[in-house]
This record gives sequence, structure tokens and C-alpha cells, in this order.
Amino acid sequence: MTSLAKKSVHSALSLVLVIGAFAAYPARASTSVPGQQSSLTPLQLEIEKQARRLESAETEERRDAVTRLGSMRHPAASRAALPALHDPSAIVRATSAAAVLSLPASESVGYLVPLLADKDEFVRREVAFALGKTHNQMAAQPLIERLTSDKQNSVRGAAAVALGELKEAAATVSLAEILSPGVASATARSGKKSKKEKDLFLLRAAARSLGQIGNRVGVPALVAALQDEQTSDDVRRESAIALGLIGDATAIPALLTVVSARDPYLAEAAREAIRKIESQPKPLIGG
Repeated sequence: MTSLAKKSVHSALSLVLVIGAFAAYPARASTSVPGQQSSLTPLQLEIEKQARRLESAETEERRDAVTRLGSMRHPAASRAALPALHDPSAIVRATSAAAVLSLPASESVGYLVPLLADKDEFVRREVAFALGKTHNQMAAQPLIERLTSDKQNSVRGAAAVALGELKEAAATVSLAEILSPGVASATARSGKKSKKEKDLFLLRAAARSLGQIGNRVGVPALVAALQDEQTSDDVRRESAIALGLIGDATAIPALLTVVSARDPYLAEAAREAIRKIESQPKPLIGG
């Protein structure tokens, strides 16, 4: 297909989506001039204006139009931004990921998931972050696959953050394996040596998400990271905080070992985690 034909298809798609979006939102009452069509509301006019800017040859203008549509936080504006998900420019595609989030969650997930396979790292990363904000479990499995298979740590870290926002229990083992290789996975039981992750953003995201998810299966990996003095203090702090969120008393001995750590923030995180765990309601015996 020629570039002219592609542009024509893109323009037609933009117009169809804008018209479809407006159909759900009635226009104002007719003006007093006989035969004149109903006027558009200010919102509809602004959406139409930004949708037409998506046809510009200038990348920055298209990116700005998508940003403005997203800032409206309205389903009609998000629908008008949909063509930008397939824009030839990576920066426009990446920006559009957040712009479509005012659609119903299941719908926005359906549009975003295919972009997890985008050739551009920045696009995949922003799409992963956006999927977490949908709070829709349909996004969980695609994010787990990206967490475990993407070659770029920035994308894997974004997937880890998103899975924490989704509170997806099925991601616990994968996150634990990233944080403390071999502790929670079948890989260790099979005798294979796991790779030690070094990306601090990815490790912190994995620890934090394990705490948000709250599954006790993640406790051994968090304890291992907490007690590993070769691990960054930032990661150890996140691990301590996560253990407090999970609330499993079996973590208290490990937390006690760092309450006098050289890093005062780590020590305080451990003390606060212990307080949270000890404040948990005790199960009734024989009740």
C-alpha cells in the first residue's frame, strides 16, 4: 500500500472513530436558524479539533494532540485517540497508551495488549504501565509473559509494576524468581542455575509488587533478598516493606536481623514491618 493510501485509510479511520464517539453524546439543541444542524458541545468541538490534528505530518503535533485527548479523561476523547496506537512514530504510539484509558477497562486492554509486542522498547514500556492502570485482570497473563520474556529490563520492570497494581497472584512465582533466583521456582528444583538480576528498578519493582499482591508464596524470596548483604539497600528496604504488607509472622526472624542495619532507612523499614505483622489479628484457637 502506498504512503498516500495509508494516509487516506488513517484519516478515514480517525473520522469514523470520532463520529462514533460523538454518537453516544447528544449535541446541543438546534439553533434558531431554520434548517441548520444541531451545534456541537465545546467538548465535542475540542475532540474533533484534536482528532484532526492526528492527521498532521508533524510528529510533535500528533503527539500533542494525543496528550490533549488523554487529558480530557473522557471516553469519547479516548476513542478519538485510538488511531494513534498505530501511528508510524514510536513517541506518538507510546503517548497514546495512557490516552485510551478512559474507555471501559476491558476495551482499553483489548486495544493495548497487542502493543506489548511493539518493536520499540519505549512503546512496550508505556503500554505495560498503562495496562496496570486498567486494574483489569485480562491484562495479567500478557504482562506475565512480558515480565519473563522481554529482552529489555525497562519493559520487564514496567510489567512488574503493572502486575503489582493488578494484585495478580499468578505473577507471584515469576516476580519471586526475578528477586531471588532459585528460591521459589521449579527451575531451582530441577537443578538449573538461575540468572542473578542486576537491574535495580526491576528488582525494586518485583519486591514492591510481591508486597502489593500479598501472597505468602513470595515470602521466601523476599526474606532471601532482605538477608543478602550483596543486594542493594534500596531493594532490601522494598523487601522489608513488602514483608510487612504480606503480614506473615515467619518473616519476623529475618526482619530482626536488619533492625540495626547500617542503613537507617532499612532498619526503620524492618521495624515498621515487624509492627505491622505483630498487629495482625491472632487466629482463635479451637474456635
